[in-house]
Amino acid sequence: MNQVLIGRQLTYEYSQIGERRIGVFDIDISLEKGQALGLVGESGSGKSTIAKLICRFLKPDQGELTLLGQPVSAYKDRDYYARVQYIAQQPQSTFHPKRSIQQSLEEVCRNFSLYQQPSDRKQAIHDLLRSVGLTPELARRLPHQLSGGECQRAAIARALLINPDVLICDEITSALDVTVQYEVMQLLADIKERSQTSFLFISHDIALVSNFAEDLVVLKDGIVQEKGSMREVVSAPKSDYTKLLLSQYREDEDED
Repeated sequence: MNQVLIGRQLTYEYSQIGERRIGVFDIDISLEKGQALGLVGESGSGKSTIAKLICRFLKPDQGELTLLGQPVSAYKDRDYYARVQYIAQQPQSTFHPKRSIQQSLEEVCRNFSLYQQPSDRKQAIHDLLRSVGLTPELARRLPHQLSGGECQRAAIARALLINPDVLICDEITSALDVTVQYEVMQLLADIKERSQTSFLFISHDIALVSNFAEDLVVLKDGIVQEKGSMREVVSAPKSDYTKLLLSQYREDEDED
């Protein structure tokens, strides 16, 4: 299997409070082509920091990160973000509030030199919106005129427009109700099945991740507690923290 993205001994420290260090430390991760890696932990575990390192929003203090065999620092911004796309938890905040969804997606096309003819661009955007379960009519709306689920689908469409190698999903379902969560996860599963895109799926919900990702990394206080294939980690967890996350999920199931 081809490794698309590899991180070795990634370390980034924000600050130190007394004896407590805040950041991520000696993180080793890899993404396989066409597969999903789940990154799970509670708030403050360092999940989003890892996403920011991969997206080059932060520069690691130590360690190395490679994409398609090249150091990420070797890529120009446009080349890198043509290959790596990020979807945030609150999608409305990532769209221009006074531009329609159509206009925002057209801007992506211009920035990445996609579909030079306006008619081709419009058709491609409408086809993509349909593929994520949105009607072309919704493209005329402003971000605040969409529901949370609709806006998240639009954000997914915007990321897919570039046909990236890596798609980072940072808690993208945590603000959605259960029904919409399920629909978005089904959409991502369909995308994974029909494309060669690699996913880094970040969540506090180990149950949600277990139904989507092939591999799992469990993070606590910026340190990897456990990693391996999803089946192995979920069926026979080794760390106490992983066992705690799984027990919380099972308690929630029993309450339902």
